[in-house]
Amino acid sequence: MDLVQPGFGLVFWTAITFLILLFILRKFAWKPILGAVSDREEGIKDALASAEKARKEMENLHADNERILQEARAEREAMLKDAREMKNKMITDAKDEAQAQANKMIEQAQVAIESEKKAAMAELKSHVAGLSLDIAEKVVRDELSNKDKQLKLVEDMLGEATLN
Repeated sequence: MDLVQPGFGLVFWTAITFLILLFILRKFAWKPILGAVSDREEGIKDALASAEKARKEMENLHADNERILQEARAEREAMLKDAREMKNKMITDAKDEAQAQANKMIEQAQVAIESEKKAAMAELKSHVAGLSLDIAEKVVRDELSNKDKQLKLVEDMLGEATLN
């Protein structure tokens, strides 16, 4: 293989063309390319910063959500406790009211029984008194129907009166 050595003129014009191309690239393309790379770098930095900020916000939101959830649980527990206390109070009040009504009904029943008892006793006394009068009337009639018995009765009564 034979390598051909380029001539001085070709190397010279290639070098000049390369320098002109380098100058043109530097003048017109280098700044926009570096600017685009710099913009891209800034965009990446901003995106990373935004991602970090979003991560921190998510952590804060998560912490806030946990706090709100804990508060809601505590509030629910307080409401359940209040509801239990209210239920127990209502049950106690209902029991007390029922006991009071039962005591009142028992008292009224006792008063009614006592009243009925007195009425029955009065009726019984009245009936016994009526029967006693009837019996006494019959006994007196029987005693007074016979003259000998009448005289004996008068004598017995006078005898008792003199002894006293």
